[in-house]
Amino acid sequence: MNNFQLIREEHVSEFNSLAKWYRHTPTGAEILSMENDDENKCFGINFRTPPQDSTGVAHILEHSVLCGSRKYPLKEPFIEMAKGSLKTFLNAFTYPDKTCYPVASTNLQDFYNLVDVYLDAVFYPNLTPYTLAQEGWHYEIETPDAPLEFKGVVFNEMKGNYSSPDGLLGEHLQQALYPDNEYGVDSGGDPKVIPNLTFEQLSEFHRRLYHPSNARIFFYGDDDAQKRLAILDEWLSAFEKTQPQSEVSFQPRWNEPRSVEKTYATDEDSDGKSYLKMGWVLDEPTSMDEALAWQMLSYVLLSTPAAPLRKALIDSALGENVTGGLEESLRQPTFSAGLKGIEAENAAKIEALIVDTLEDLAQNGIDPETIEAAVNTFEFHLRENNSGGFPRGLALMLWSLDTWLHDKDPIEPLRFEKPLQELKARLKTERVFETMIAGQLLGNRHRATVLLTPDAALTARQEADEKGRLSAAREMLSTDEIQKLILDTQELKRRQETPDPPEVLALIPGLELADLDKQNKITPREEKHLAGVPVFHNPLFTNGILYADIGFNLRNVPQHLLPYVSLFGRALTQIGTQNEDFVRLTQRIGQKTGGIGASTFLSAKRDHPEAAAWLFLRGKAVPERAQDMLDIWRDVLLTVKLDNQERFKQMAMEEKARLESSLVPSGHGYVATRLRAHFSEAGRLNEALGGVSYLFFLRELCAKIDSEWGEVLESLESLRSHWLNKSSAHGHVTADDDLYNKFAPRFADFLGTLPAHNPVPDAWDFPSPPRGEGLTIPAQVNYVGKGANLFELDYQSHGSAAVISNYLNTTWMWERVRMRGGAYGGFCGFDQLTGVFTYGSYRDPNLLKTLDIYDGTPDFLREADISEIELRRSIIGVISDMDTYRLPDAKGWSSFMRHLIGETDERRQQMRDEVLNTGADDFKNFADVLEQVAQSGHVVVMGSSDAIKTANEERVGLMDVTKVL
Repeated sequence: MNNFQLIREEHVSEFNSLAKWYRHTPTGAEILSMENDDENKCFGINFRTPPQDSTGVAHILEHSVLCGSRKYPLKEPFIEMAKGSLKTFLNAFTYPDKTCYPVASTNLQDFYNLVDVYLDAVFYPNLTPYTLAQEGWHYEIETPDAPLEFKGVVFNEMKGNYSSPDGLLGEHLQQALYPDNEYGVDSGGDPKVIPNLTFEQLSEFHRRLYHPSNARIFFYGDDDAQKRLAILDEWLSAFEKTQPQSEVSFQPRWNEPRSVEKTYATDEDSDGKSYLKMGWVLDEPTSMDEALAWQMLSYVLLSTPAAPLRKALIDSALGENVTGGLEESLRQPTFSAGLKGIEAENAAKIEALIVDTLEDLAQNGIDPETIEAAVNTFEFHLRENNSGGFPRGLALMLWSLDTWLHDKDPIEPLRFEKPLQELKARLKTERVFETMIAGQLLGNRHRATVLLTPDAALTARQEADEKGRLSAAREMLSTDEIQKLILDTQELKRRQETPDPPEVLALIPGLELADLDKQNKITPREEKHLAGVPVFHNPLFTNGILYADIGFNLRNVPQHLLPYVSLFGRALTQIGTQNEDFVRLTQRIGQKTGGIGASTFLSAKRDHPEAAAWLFLRGKAVPERAQDMLDIWRDVLLTVKLDNQERFKQMAMEEKARLESSLVPSGHGYVATRLRAHFSEAGRLNEALGGVSYLFFLRELCAKIDSEWGEVLESLESLRSHWLNKSSAHGHVTADDDLYNKFAPRFADFLGTLPAHNPVPDAWDFPSPPRGEGLTIPAQVNYVGKGANLFELDYQSHGSAAVISNYLNTTWMWERVRMRGGAYGGFCGFDQLTGVFTYGSYRDPNLLKTLDIYDGTPDFLREADISEIELRRSIIGVISDMDTYRLPDAKGWSSFMRHLIGETDERRQQMRDEVLNTGADDFKNFADVLEQVAQSGHVVVMGSSDAIKTANEERVGLMDVTKVL
């Protein structure tokens, strides 16, 4: 304790935590220690890492330090921990100005293990030129007459990022706004610049910045607060204080706005649209009051369908979807707004529209109802503190870093109550937001606009440029240098293929199977009936918030209407009712509740060929607003006005633009969805309502709304009449008994108002996709999938399949697809409900090579010598997934979903028993099953047309080709 100076101590009532801010006096490292009763313990060590160029040095180093360290000299300590930890979070990420290494676990010993591995990784990594080669970039050549190739995980990851128009738009705007400071380069790495990074530069970046003097260390949870400091002192005291010189400088202000025009890649026959985004650099916030006001103003302007700037942009019909918002993690934050899917010639109109709308709001004021709704919603979410699957503690860490990173108080961002009340009081008497718009946006000349236009020749130029660089590099090499590169390539592959010795693997700290709970944790659930409707209640403590859902079975809906379900669900709360247009309805939802929205649930059922298919209306509210929530439900279900053609088209265009912009960043998800559609009704349903097929439907629908609106409206009304049926309804509530008992009579009254008729389930018959599919998009990387239904191959479901998949993901797939293949990710998995086993890759430079790796999996399993350590860790990793930490609302929802698919607590326990009892023989037996996948599996690939064409030429008839984008 003598080495720690307590800078400040404060009880943060907002999060029921005692916050202590320390400085480690020998090194200058700062620590924020938050003590509370949250069992989900969190730790993060963070370094300020603003780069000076776009080589991706910060990003590549983030990957590299997790590839072995002094204490844990494995190839991949990170993946070994991921394989066999009860972690609730384990990852790392690079921002424009910082690199974060966060972990979380509910198990105390596991938590300490994670902390130990991460501290050794960041302070004592085993950096070698081969680390840079694998994680960053390298020249690859296998024979003297072969061409050079660029390979590397981050190199291909960023190729994927630079294939995404959304990613490019954000990156170009940031660089345009900050041309003179550290934010003017790409911390992730530009693929054209990454090959300039040397090992010496990587090592120097680590030596200078990965030092306690540049560290901000965070603890949170119910672990021993004194032990936190004792652990840290052991690590930090080995260092002496330095002056890292890592500050982020201020961007000098301009006197006039600037414009930038860039391009993104499309196919030759594409009708690609353009993108526009206008952004302002704001002043560095001087207080939480100012930061909170900007967060709320951004929400007011853009975050709901009724937000005035968003509405003006959508109503203009100049684009398909809105982009923008507040970027508050930068030292000088930015606010931006723009449109996707525009015609380039309308760029000036859109710029003028944004400015004119802001001028109108500044002069004539923002609708007080909109402000009231935003304030209530914002306040509700702050108090709810619902971070979803992301640990609450780590969310607080990132909030703290907004100020802490720049040598300010890390506790202030967590104290929202006083500034919130002060802001609410000011809003009653002052034109707070209007003044901010006038002064910091309209009066701010430091503004940039980026226009991103499609370029059908860009991909060819990029490929030619890369080949030219490689060719030029090869010409500069002597015969001896080429031979050295061949030897380096061979040595890298040898290192990647050589397994860690058992004695080295044993160095990674881990739990024993005896440390695991043998029984699943059961979420209490009670089935009741209100007004003749089954209502399922999860009696859980929710800190005074009522979570409620009402859903109706989609199996009563005719098949041809199913693609409308997602848009119909949005329309319930975003198109208006008989008495309120959608603006007033949005305001009312914000004023009276914590949020109301539709949610589709589609899943296979246990031991049943038919899928579970439901559309729910979900809501949350404080108890005194429960009746308001039910009144809104009643209005949107019974009086929604679907005949608003203009508004419905806006939603359809937004939905289409959303899917199109997600194809490149989420290509693996679309491939997996398409692949599963080959094998089960649930898979085909998910594809029709959310996959590539849904995108094709949306494109046709957007045209049909103009030409055949009467038919579209008839379909929507027919969908409502089939779906809205009390006889096929289920209700669900997560709240403690007292809240439920007070809510139940009101819920019963609401249910009694719903129409009821005899349900008539529709017979669905989805066509099966072709056995092999190539889905083309303009991307520099591929997403490669293969799979089969194991149940149709006579496999009987067993929990060991999850253990084997975990083992494959952290050995064979990781080493062959990622480490050797250079893809950003490779994975496989087995669906216990449908029997479908799938392989997939993410941002993959290969195609046929990856398929060959999949087909080589059976031989790998047969030849693998599964050690006791590997088996134990693979089992623990699966138990970690089974015991995923959830907040109360998520626990209740998951319990309810299990009921809908017929997943009993007994079957779940059987699964756990099978996982815990998995043996080495199960791996050998599963190899025979996967042999059938290799022989008869279906293939789905999303990637460039050239890559798919080349693959089809080499393996004739492998894929039917469909253009997606």
